[in-house]
Amino acid sequence: MRKKDRRRTHTGQLWAHAVDDRPWSGPAAPAVVYIFAQGRGHKEIRAQLADYQGLLQVDGYAGYKALAKPGRKPGPIELAFCLAHARRKFTDVYKTTKSAFAAEAIGVFAQIYAIEAEIRGRSAQERMMVRQAKTAPIMADMKRRFEEQLAGLTRFLGDGRLEADNNTVERTMRPIALGHRNHLFAGDDGGAETWAILASLLNTAKLNEIDPFVWLSDVLEQIVSGQTKANDLDRLLAWNWKADRAAQMAAA
Repeated sequence: MRKKDRRRTHTGQLWAHAVDDRPWSGPAAPAVVYIFAQGRGHKEIRAQLADYQGLLQVDGYAGYKALAKPGRKPGPIELAFCLAHARRKFTDVYKTTKSAFAAEAIGVFAQIYAIEAEIRGRSAQERMMVRQAKTAPIMADMKRRFEEQLAGLTRFLGDGRLEADNNTVERTMRPIALGHRNHLFAGDDGGAETWAILASLLNTAKLNEIDPFVWLSDVLEQIVSGQTKANDLDRLLAWNWKADRAAQMAAA
């Protein structure tokens, strides 16, 4: 995008924050929000998560580590790392070196993902119990060789709400990456922020398995016509709208 006081274009960054409780039958509806920022540094992620505390599943980007510092306000953030990113590193090493250890590590990840496939869709408690019984011994065998990243990589073993990897966010970034040539220039910061909002709406609709055009058309009509008041906009959120539409069809 082009700044008014610059001749050269400036590259901004879209950050993705996603939630999807479906793998453990949790209460939250799937959603993604994209946030435009000037860059991909520590200050940007700190600002975006200034009011957040709790679990955060991330890739291996070093910028997240500052969030886990003791004494953080408003509370601690627990980082859970991504097995997919760890596996990718071993895959790259094996392709280059044919390392026996890298091949062994890839095999370990394959065993873990086979277990994950078995427990997808079960409750958080069931997922944790199966992981403790089947996955924990597998990872314990590799513990001394994964020492540096082990604390983050194994956090999913004790919490059924977590995924084994960060693919929830990775999948939401794919549409952005695939379309970047079509929307290479945002024009300015305002254009980039609008793009982030539209991408959030469209991809959240897709996550909830509804047609974005049908949903947005109905939402805009309800807002413009006054059928839905400002204090009742929550019911137009993708997951609530889908539930209302399903109820209407069942009653018809």
